[in-house]
Amino acid sequence: MPITLTVSEGLLSSQAQAQAFAGLTDAVLDVAGLTGNTFMTANVIGTINVLPANHVLAAGKPVAAAFVELKLPEIALATTEAKRAFIEKATEVVERAAEGRIKREHIWSNIVYAPEGAWGIAGQSYSNADLVEAIQNAAAS
Repeated sequence: MPITLTVSEGLLSSQAQAQAFAGLTDAVLDVAGLTGNTFMTANVIGTINVLPANHVLAAGKPVAAAFVELKLPEIALATTEAKRAFIEKATEVVERAAEGRIKREHIWSNIVYAPEGAWGIAGQSYSNADLVEAIQNAAAS
């Protein structure tokens, strides 16, 4: 489940970036009810993009901001409540990592879904049923 964290340069130290990414990983696993699932934990991956401050804009002007994008198969975080819970937790994680250097209203999150069969890991395309089976098998081990 790729997470992309994009922040303005100078907003998060290297240590804070690592803490934020770990917090985002924990948030998605917690909301999905999959904390400790070895298959899922190994497949929460992502990137941290640090952009020059003048390349991050709101209302057309440079601003200290952060963007969290979570890509998921369509079966994950399927309820409105789950989406809201992740977005709230993600915002709190980034806000805490920034230690006052960002306004809450300058943290944006979105969740993007891959359609059935369009999720791939290690060159294998997974259907929703395949993913559920892999998750359940990891829980049983």
